[in-house]
Amino acid sequence: MNTQAVAANAARAPIAPSQASSSVSPATLDDAGKLLLRLAIGVLVLLHGIFKISAGVGFVSAMLMKAGLPGGLAYLVYVGEIVAPLLMIAGFWTRAAAGVVVINMLAAFGLVHMADLFALTKQGGWALELQGLYLFGALAVVLLGAGRFSLGGLRGRWN
Repeated sequence: MNTQAVAANAARAPIAPSQASSSVSPATLDDAGKLLLRLAIGVLVLLHGIFKISAGVGFVSAMLMKAGLPGGLAYLVYVGEIVAPLLMIAGFWTRAAAGVVVINMLAAFGLVHMADLFALTKQGGWALELQGLYLFGALAVVLLGAGRFSLGGLRGRWN
């Protein structure tokens, strides 16, 4: 066989992973990414809930009443900003918990942020980029689930 043909075939052959390369599988990386997303969104939303525990939900109640809704619904903010993020962080009933965060954020958009929905900042960013990150991050968790690094495990019904 000619040397050029051998070299050409060797160039097209798939490269076998070396013994020195990492043995991390794509599935493990996917699960690690889901964990990171769950933790980031869960912790960031939880911090808002912790603030509301100390400050109370009076301002949320006032906004609800101004919108013609019962002020008592304001206590649901604790579900959306305390209970649901804790469940997301733990990875237990993750899809449902993330769905609650999505609903919570949609309510926040409707009650507080409608005036800024299409506004940009002086730097050119979306005025609601933080709220958008919470909304779309939680929606991604609804779609992706918790992954195996969770209390619910990989095959958990709501994970």
